[in-house]
This record gives sequence, structure tokens and C-alpha cells, in this order.
Amino acid sequence: MPNPAEAAQILQKLRKLRVDTSRDAGFITHLNRLLLRDEAGNLLPEPLRFSAGRETRGVMVVDGAGGGKTTLISRALERHPVLSGVTGRHYLDASVPSPATFKSMIGALLQRSGYPVITSNREGWSLWETLRGRLKDQGIIVLWIDEAHDLFCADRHLILRALKSMMQGDEAVIPILSGTERLHEIVRSDPQVQRRLSTLILKPVSEATDGAEFFAVMREYCRIAGLEPPLDSDLIPRLFHGARYRFGRCIETLVGAIEFALEAQASRLDIVYFAEFWAMQEGCPPGSNVFLAPDWPQINPDRDEADDMPVRGRSRRRA
Repeated sequence: MPNPAEAAQILQKLRKLRVDTSRDAGFITHLNRLLLRDEAGNLLPEPLRFSAGRETRGVMVVDGAGGGKTTLISRALERHPVLSGVTGRHYLDASVPSPATFKSMIGALLQRSGYPVITSNREGWSLWETLRGRLKDQGIIVLWIDEAHDLFCADRHLILRALKSMMQGDEAVIPILSGTERLHEIVRSDPQVQRRLSTLILKPVSEATDGAEFFAVMREYCRIAGLEPPLDSDLIPRLFHGARYRFGRCIETLVGAIEFALEAQASRLDIVYFAEFWAMQEGCPPGSNVFLAPDWPQINPDRDEADDMPVRGRSRRRA
């Protein structure tokens, strides 16, 4: 059995591990169709132009919290042979800062590009023009904004206008926006922006379509950790339910269960270690633990227990 230092190294390796699924191929399909190709069909570090060569197009990736969209996009861009190949890195990425305003977002992108400290008296649109010039000078053709749904809270119309501008002119790039369903709703409210973005909705995992694939992932994680894979027949559906059917949460729960198994010096990854990790994360009693309760399909992982507290009714007056 691994000692604490070896267990920590195993867990660090597992947390850095990236799992390829059909979701990855779906994103690459959306992205590659927006890149120019040479006469032989090879991708080039140049955006494809639409509307008689005047505009580029973008991609919107939608998934729930903990779905794994950030990891998926990050890995795809890092591995892309054109965007991160021998010719250098041709993409720029940033998460929405706080406070989430148009000016703060442009400032974050400029800093990511290596631009000096921004003076506070400059207008947001002036910074936007500076950013566009830097992207062109640095050969950036893809601009990825993660958690983009937070960006529309304050300067919604200004940001929608900037998105359209981003895909027009000589400095046009391919925008990638990733966020929750709220992002999808906001973009759909502007037909001009919506038609310029293809939409990839990462569907929740299900036992029927993803159960076998995820169990193969579980076996590989167990092999790396030196554990026998679990034997519980209903572990996968319980895991999917407890993780809100989000792929990223499933992986996080799997690694958490392995952590408890290594700490217990177990030889097999039994369901009890999933229950221990889930109880720690959710703060739930055994009867509400999806890995322990017989009626686990009836458990709502997002239920507020305060809603279940009995309310004392008013006593009736005696006649």
C-alpha cells in the first residue's frame, strides 16, 4: 500500500489526468470548421471568412456547473496542431474577472497578452481597439472567454456589440464563449450574434449512453492508483445521480473516493469510499447519501434540507 507521500503523488497525477471522450471530438468539429485550409486540406492558423470574406464565426459551449467544459476547451486548444503548434500559440484565453464589466474583461485580456498596466482613465472602447490591434500583431486568431455568462450582468448590450465587432474587419478573430445555460439564453436574445456562433451543448451523462465508457475511465484511474475496480453493479448510476449528471463532477467524485480508499489502505475501490467523500462534500446524513440509501433515485442532491423542516401550525380556538 502506498505511504502518504506516494498517495499524494498518485492523487496529484489523477487530478492532472485528462480523459478523452466523444465530447472532445464534438468541440474540435465546431472549431476546425472555422479555420482556413490550404489546397491540400490542411488547417492553417488563419480564420475562415464568411459573408463574402468580411466576417469570421465563433463557438458557444454550454454546460452546467461542474460539467467539465473548461477542461475540455483548455485541453483542445493546448493540443491543437495549428493553434498551439510549431508556429506558436495562436489563441488567448481568460476567465471573466470580478467585477464583471466590459472594461474589466478587456483589461484582463490585455494583461493576458502581456500589455502593461492599464490606466484607469482610459475608456473601455479605447481599450477594446488596443486589444484588437494586439491580437493582430501577436497572430492571435482565437479568443476564448470562460464563464462568459457572468460577463453580461452589467454591460450586456455593450458586450454584444463588442462580440459582433470581434468578428468583423481585418482584426477579426474566432471567439469561443463558454458558460451555463444563461449564456445560451442571452446570446439567443440577439439574432445578429446568435447567427455568428455555432452552439455546442454538452449533454448530461447517462447510464445508457455513457455508463460503459465511464466505467472504463474508472478502471484506468484504479490501475494508476493501484486499486482493484469496484464490483458494485449500481455504482455508476448512483455516481451519475450524485454528480448531477455532470461529467466533471463525476471525475471529481471518483478522485475523491480514491483518496479515501488510499487513506484507508484498501485494496479495492468499494462504494463505501464514494459514500464517505460524498458525505464530506455534501454534509448529508447517511439516509440522504446517494451511495448508501436504498431509495437513492428519490434523493434530490440540490434539495435544501431547511425546506423539509416541519412547520408548527397555528392551534385552533376551542369552540
